[in-house]
Amino acid sequence: MPTHPLAEVFGFPSSNLSADAVRYRKFKLCPFNNKVPNCTKDKADNPLGVCSVFHNGSIAITCPIRFRQDWLVAVDAAAFFFPEGTAWTSLTEVRLNDKSGNTAGNIDIVLVAYDAGGKVTDFGALEVQAVYISGNVRRPFEHYMGNPTARANMDWRKETSYPRPDYLSSSRKRLAPQLLYKGGILNAWSKKIAVALDEGFFGTLPTLRETDSGHADIAWLVYDLEFQHTKSQYLLRRRRTVYTVFSESLDQIVRPEVGAPTEFVERLQEKLDEKLENGNPPDTKTIDTGD
Repeated sequence: MPTHPLAEVFGFPSSNLSADAVRYRKFKLCPFNNKVPNCTKDKADNPLGVCSVFHNGSIAITCPIRFRQDWLVAVDAAAFFFPEGTAWTSLTEVRLNDKSGNTAGNIDIVLVAYDAGGKVTDFGALEVQAVYISGNVRRPFEHYMGNPTARANMDWRKETSYPRPDYLSSSRKRLAPQLLYKGGILNAWSKKIAVALDEGFFGTLPTLRETDSGHADIAWLVYDLEFQHTKSQYLLRRRRTVYTVFSESLDQIVRPEVGAPTEFVERLQEKLDEKLENGNPPDTKTIDTGD
């Protein structure tokens, strides 16, 4: 059982003290196909090189670049977007505009199919959804980086603001808006979308009604990290693909689970009682509508 939250630092398990791991930490490198050789997470000059964290006996991926290992996500998405044998390539961080020219944001990865003359014949959008962190992950990261050899098994459990994945914020503040704005445009164009996320994140989403790949608008590519003992590293592995219809999935994700209003009414009563007890009578009166 780990005593601290850091599963991977600059691409290697925090307990990995091999020459490669030491070199990647020393030069702040990223092994997962970042746009530059170095890690650029949070700050380019002082990157937060935490790729994933431990949580409840599993691992949560906290950096979207982590999903680019061996470009497995691109291959898996292409299998959903295009017929077998299609020539395709990937483009990263492509801006998407609405009808008025206002940006709807950048698409993480666009897979482009092309013909023998190099002309675009089709495309699909791949969105990568890492998880937000609640608490403070930079403090344990900087403490670990001060002496990785001595602190590989440091005990961080009694520290304040212990970092944990915040799945609710990840879905409400990132995933839902991505699907609503960028996904809405792509769906209107009848273009397919793939969403890459880890098993823990997907497990917190509402149960999505599945369909077959031929009728799906969205493919949910669900991954986890599998420890490979020979290399003492984690490898990205796709565990399953879930095919859904865009409109149904969006409705299920953005619609909250609604309970009875009892608790809310009780909260209103408490606030009203407090207001009256403090000598602050309501400053409005009942409107007499008359007959």
